[in-house]
Amino acid sequence: MTGLERLSARVVGRVQGVGFRWWARVRADELGLTGWVANDPNDRTVELVAEGPPAALDAFERLLWAGPSSAQVERVEASREPASGGFRRFEITRP
Repeated sequence: MTGLERLSARVVGRVQGVGFRWWARVRADELGLTGWVANDPNDRTVELVAEGPPAALDAFERLLWAGPSSAQVERVEASREPASGGFRRFEITRP
């Protein structure tokens, strides 16, 4: 997947029960990203993987720091690597 990257992130704070996964899916769709988002029931964080052009991933990562209006994001732990190309769309998944 030339030119595409993968963003793996964990969002920490008050991010479960506030519509964060739905909000992230909508933002990812708007940016043309593929991947998934899920709640982690063990530590109450939200995990996600998104693939797409670096500029779109940059924008998505900035949005994750804000989250939906009902969220309180404390931090975003993120890393990048080359995209796998294994996703067709961005989906909400269960842990």
